[in-house]
Amino acid sequence: MSDAPLRLVIFDVDGTLVDSQMDILAAMGQAFDRAELPVPARDEVLGIVGLSLPEAFERLAMGAPSALRLNMVEWYKDAYVALRAKVGAAQSSPFYPGAREMLDRLHAVPEILLGVATGKSRRGLDKLLEGHDMRHFFVTQQVADHHPSKPHPAMILAALSETGVAPDEAVMVGDTVFDMEMAQAAGVRSVAVSWGYHPAERLSQANALIEDFNDLPGVLNGFWGTEI
Repeated sequence: MSDAPLRLVIFDVDGTLVDSQMDILAAMGQAFDRAELPVPARDEVLGIVGLSLPEAFERLAMGAPSALRLNMVEWYKDAYVALRAKVGAAQSSPFYPGAREMLDRLHAVPEILLGVATGKSRRGLDKLLEGHDMRHFFVTQQVADHHPSKPHPAMILAALSETGVAPDEAVMVGDTVFDMEMAQAAGVRSVAVSWGYHPAERLSQANALIEDFNDLPGVLNGFWGTEI
């Protein structure tokens, strides 16, 4: 029996494990159209991915009345659900190359636990987990319904509490500044991915940057002195 400590790898979802940008952009466009406001540019929209929706609309529709922004949150959710229903979650939010294989590999290591920390709602995450048949991977699942928006550390702190893993044995893997700042605030290491929605040059506070999922085990080995 291994005497290695339990370790926790927490993944962001959109922009890290799966690419949901087409539905995100389309749903955001519908929400702004219904509000009769100019639709933000693509880079502006992708720049807020990872935030909870109220926070996202506060930034994207800064001058709009708060009541309208709350309506836009619901319009976005309705549009996103409708778009996803057309083809299913697995097709509308496909895995990035190597993501599924890396989840399989890490899940097979007894002392490594996997978690999720996402700006998605519980409903949205459930649909994605079901669509990709990956619910069994994640022993802790932190969603926007129950926490302040990233970069507040609440999601990671809850994941640590639920799993009993020490902060120095945990790693956050994400694609945005919000993920990196959340990890720093929670006192855990962070790994940034280069293929997501924030450009790599914005992710300098990460402890490591990877350009391929195959690079992740080596980074984790360096953090923990293990051989995954």
